[in-house]
Amino acid sequence: MDSQQEQPQTSHQAGGAKQNRLAMLRKDPRGWTVLMLSVVSVIAFLGAAFGTAIGLWGWKTGMAIVPWTGLLAIIALAIAALGIFWDRRKGRKTRWLVTGLGIIVALGFIGYLGNYVVARMSLPAIHDITTDLADPPQFSALNLRADNLDNIPGANDKQMRGMNPRQRWATLHQRAYPDVRSVRIDQPVPLVIERAERLANDRGWEVASVDPASGHLEATVKYSLFRLKSDIVIRARPAQNGQASIIDMRSVSRVGVHDLGENAKLVRQFLSDLSGTTTAASQ
Repeated sequence: MDSQQEQPQTSHQAGGAKQNRLAMLRKDPRGWTVLMLSVVSVIAFLGAAFGTAIGLWGWKTGMAIVPWTGLLAIIALAIAALGIFWDRRKGRKTRWLVTGLGIIVALGFIGYLGNYVVARMSLPAIHDITTDLADPPQFSALNLRADNLDNIPGANDKQMRGMNPRQRWATLHQRAYPDVRSVRIDQPVPLVIERAERLANDRGWEVASVDPASGHLEATVKYSLFRLKSDIVIRARPAQNGQASIIDMRSVSRVGVHDLGENAKLVRQFLSDLSGTTTAASQ
């Protein structure tokens, strides 16, 4: 009997809650618009990344969606700013609860995208990063992309006039990443490559080839939310009568022209973890 009396009350409460939500939406449609646009921009970005990562569409399609997600967040901020301005002009109080949450989401997302915009503007449009510009480690098991030196910028730059693509690549690389250099590890070559293989496996890299005796390792790594691929080659050469090793590394994106600094970051982090305390090799 008691349970039968409680059911109408529960339904009534649910209906009341729904009415309250509708009332809140009617009271602050602008705030909810700002919040929904902000949330949709984030969801669209994650959807673009996830779809690319699992192969629903190509990387170009996924990347093409990204600017539109940023535009949605900017529109949300514009609506919020215009609404706040209008409220002040009319002498009304702004309903900050929903609007403020939407602004926070939009600003956070734009800040996240802003990191990539800054990288694109401040770093050169190259995708092949190495610790040895004069003699980069070479791939044998994996294939270096055929267009690796196509579209290297700087052909019309006065300071690089007359340089071929490889020379321009080396010049841009040195300017942007002077800290990406060979390192010395006080262990013989086979031990260093074995350590490199363990570290690569720990990070989930797909090791394509490893030869501790000759000091060579190749692997493929996926990076970013879009799970783009870079091919890696690590070369170890003996030093100090074989008691130490000089380590060089190369990371090349499989697609795209501008890697937004991801390959340099990958090389720095891996060599730092591999060597513990990194000592720059003499050039």
